[in-house]
Amino acid sequence: MNSDEAVQAILSYHEKTNHSVRSVREGNFALDFSILPRLYKLYRRAQTVALPEDAALPDDGAPSTVPALAAIAGEAAATDGAPSLDDVTALLKLSAGITKWLKVPNGRMAFRAASCTGALYHIELYLVCGDLPGLPAGVYQYGAHDNALRIVRAGDHRGALVAATGGDEAVAAAPASIVYTSVFWRNAWKYQSRAYRHTYWDCGTVLANTLAVAGSRGLRARVVTGFVDDSVNRLVDVDGVKEASVAVVPVGAGAGAVQPEAAPARLNLETLPYSPKEIDYPLIREAHAATSLDEEGVVAWRAQGAASPFDFPQGERVDGETAESVERVILRRGSTRQFQLAPIGEDALRTTLAAAMRPLPGDWPSLDGAPVNTLYLIVNAVDGLQPGGYVYHPEDSELELLMDGDQRFIAGHLGLNQALAHDAAANCYFLTDLGAATAAMGARGYRAAQLDASVRAGRLYLSAYAMGLGATGLTFFDDEVTQFFSPHAAGKSVMFLTLLGVPQKRRRVMPE
Repeated sequence: MNSDEAVQAILSYHEKTNHSVRSVREGNFALDFSILPRLYKLYRRAQTVALPEDAALPDDGAPSTVPALAAIAGEAAATDGAPSLDDVTALLKLSAGITKWLKVPNGRMAFRAASCTGALYHIELYLVCGDLPGLPAGVYQYGAHDNALRIVRAGDHRGALVAATGGDEAVAAAPASIVYTSVFWRNAWKYQSRAYRHTYWDCGTVLANTLAVAGSRGLRARVVTGFVDDSVNRLVDVDGVKEASVAVVPVGAGAGAVQPEAAPARLNLETLPYSPKEIDYPLIREAHAATSLDEEGVVAWRAQGAASPFDFPQGERVDGETAESVERVILRRGSTRQFQLAPIGEDALRTTLAAAMRPLPGDWPSLDGAPVNTLYLIVNAVDGLQPGGYVYHPEDSELELLMDGDQRFIAGHLGLNQALAHDAAANCYFLTDLGAATAAMGARGYRAAQLDASVRAGRLYLSAYAMGLGATGLTFFDDEVTQFFSPHAAGKSVMFLTLLGVPQKRRRVMPE
C-alpha cells in the first residue's frame, strides 16, 4: 500500500479498537484458559550464557550514585563507554526480568521489573553486541525466567542494525544495542485486537526502565523507532507476524563507527509453542504491516530529523531528589490495586509530571516544536490544587485549570467504570493529535505517538514510586476522554492513562 493508504489503515485500526460503553458491553467474552499463553520464550535447543546473579541488585557493593529522579527524568550525565557485563545484566533484568514473587491464592506469581497489561509480559529483549568484557560478540535473547542469555547468532552483527536504521549515528557508535519485540498472541489472548496498542504501551514502560538504568550508570541510550522491519526481524530470528521488532536502543558510545551490512537470513530456531492453539486477529497483522518501513521509508524517516532536547522548551529541572537509587525504586515498584481516598502533595505531583514530560532521547520529531503528547489530568485529591480537569504545560511546569469541581465519578467512568480511577488522587492522560502525527511522520508516526506516551507514562510510574506514591496503568473510554477535556483536547486521541495516589495496602512479596 502507498503512504496515504497506510495512514488511513492505521487510523482506521485505532478507530475500530476504541472503547465505548457499547463496545465493551457487546465485546465482552469469556477467556479460554485452556489456551492461556506461556509467558516466556523457550528455545528447544539453544546454548545458554549465564549472567551475574547479583549484578542488578543495589546492595552488591556498587549501587548507582545517581539519584533516582535524575536518572528517570533523563537528567543524568552520560559519557562515552561500553557497558560492562554487570551493566548489561542490570539493563536487561531491570527492564524485563523477574524482580520478586507475589503470593497468590494458588501459589506464587513472578513480578516483572516493568508493568504490563494483564501481566501477560509479551515484550521480549534481544542483545546485539560486539565483544564486551566477559561476553563475546553475538545476538542473544534474554530469558527472563532464568536471567540468562540464549545465543541466537555468534559474531558481530551490529552492522545489520546500522544498515536497518539507515545509518543511525547512535546505533553505529554503540558497543551494544537492545532490540525489543512483541509476541502479539501473548497479549491478544485477553485483549484481542486492541492488543496492538498494548504492544507500544508495554514496550514503552519497559523502555522507561531501560533509559533510567542506563542513565544511572552513565551510559548513553536512545530509542530508535525508524528501521527496516524485515531486516531487524531477520537479525533476531523472528517472523515479523507472530513476533515482531518494535524498538531498538543503542547503549554506550565510542566503539568506533560500525559499517553497515546486509541482514542475515532467518535461522528459524525452534521454540516451544505458547499455547495449544492461537487465535489470529487480522487487525493486528494489518496495523503492523501498515506501520512497517522498508529501506526507502527509513531514508524518509531519517530525513525528518529527530527531536533534540532543545526542540521545545524543557521547563524546570526535576527537584525533590531522594538518595534512593533507580535500581532500588525498580525493585520496590508495584502496581497499585487499590487506592486510599487520600490526598497526595502538590510538590510530589509536580515532580512526577516534570519527570514524565522532560525531553525524550528518541528518533521521532516534535510536532510544531512541542512534545508529541499533551498531558491532561483529572485531579481528585491533591493538597494545594482544587479538584478539576487540567492540562500540563511542560515549558513552564504549570497546570492550567480547564474545569473545576469534583470529577471523581466522571474519572471512575472514563476509566471503564473501575474504582481505581475513582479513588486515585490524580488521573493522568496522554493525548496526541494522530492526524497531525501521521501527516508529519506517515503511518509510522502512530508507533512514535504510542511510544512517546508510554515511555513518559513509564517515567511517571517510576517517579511516583521514587516519591513514595502508588501508581498503575488503566484503560479508558477513548472518545469520552477527549470530549471531557474539549474544547482544549478537540481532535486528540488518548494514548495512555496512568493513575497516581496513596496505596491502600501492599501485597506480601517473596525475595527472588
